[in-house]
Amino acid sequence: MKTGDFLTWNRLLLFTIGLAAVTLGLPSEQAFADAAIYRKTLTSTAWVLSKNDEGTSSGTGVLIDSERKLLITNAHVVGDSRSAVVFFPELKNDRPIVERTHYLEGVKTLGVRGTVVAVDRQRDLALIELNRIPEGITAVKLAAESCTPGEQVESIGNPGTSDALWVYSSGTVRAVYEKQFRTGAGDHEFQVVETQTPLNTGDSGGPVVNHEGELVAVAQAISPKARLVSYNVDVSEVRKFLASPWKPAPLPIKEVLDFAELKYSQHASGHFQIEIPVEVKLTGDATTKNQAVFVTKEFESYERADIRKIWSLAASSKSAFDLETTTRLLSLSAQTKLGGWTIEEGEGGEFLLLYVVKMDATATADALKSTCFYVAKVAEAMNREWETKSNPKAQDATEVLNQWLGE
Repeated sequence: MKTGDFLTWNRLLLFTIGLAAVTLGLPSEQAFADAAIYRKTLTSTAWVLSKNDEGTSSGTGVLIDSERKLLITNAHVVGDSRSAVVFFPELKNDRPIVERTHYLEGVKTLGVRGTVVAVDRQRDLALIELNRIPEGITAVKLAAESCTPGEQVESIGNPGTSDALWVYSSGTVRAVYEKQFRTGAGDHEFQVVETQTPLNTGDSGGPVVNHEGELVAVAQAISPKARLVSYNVDVSEVRKFLASPWKPAPLPIKEVLDFAELKYSQHASGHFQIEIPVEVKLTGDATTKNQAVFVTKEFESYERADIRKIWSLAASSKSAFDLETTTRLLSLSAQTKLGGWTIEEGEGGEFLLLYVVKMDATATADALKSTCFYVAKVAEAMNREWETKSNPKAQDATEVLNQWLGE
């Protein structure tokens, strides 16, 4: 056989073997590479559970600092909770045990307690400090730069659509850009890594890595208007979050009210009602009455500010308040220490005079308690003034109101 014929025969043989490998479904070099990245990223990936008023939230997280025991996830995964239970994969024959019941039944030995030490709702990121790191668990390395369109990325998550944990996904980067958008968790603005990856509920907070297993993004959400379009928080946003002053996550309002030792009930609206005892002294004899104060079930957020609303009804009117009254209310609002007066229209068409305070949702229980008592005192004094405005004793109520405003 001539040399040329031998080379031609070799090429044909190699082509035939390659074709047979594809036909038989034998692993390709890329498949081996993907499996290696999966195993590498697996040791950094966690299943994150936290409790809120609606029940238990389930998501994914990724260990980013072994020394400080820090795990990152989405803010919407932890919600308003300040604690979480984290599970890292347990391996059997070099494969992860993927059944959820295995971890839930073994929570005493497999569960890792975590404290939510920081949140950034604009970036939809949260940082959890763990009380320990299980053996064999390693932190993921953060990529030095963002990924680029056309790059292949891989991720691991715990989707609720699957009976298994530690589910692998892969996709292609479509674009990297600044995006402003809104989800059920609030308003967001950050550099997005848009990928063609099939993310599902429960994948949120999971690692998105490049071909070297470096973290290039954190899985965040899917587009409700397009197929196979997912949004991820770019690694540059993760670095900025870690470098910024950490802001604690607000506690659930029930916990704050319990710490404050305030008795409360849940109103039909979902908000919490507290009866605050207020001393009433008009004619020299002091009596005590309860003034209803309401605290919102949820807090409002703007960028990194979390606000909780507290209010009380002072008066109601079938007709709109006149100019003299509204002018005086504006003047009184300038004198108050914490909040101000607002007029809202009720469901029955009546006009409601409310005293409202908006306070930091991360404030202590004692601060919340003091605020509730202040709101009750001011609203009750205005209530008496409104009810007795046609009575000569109305001036007494005005003096009490002005005194309380100046305290």
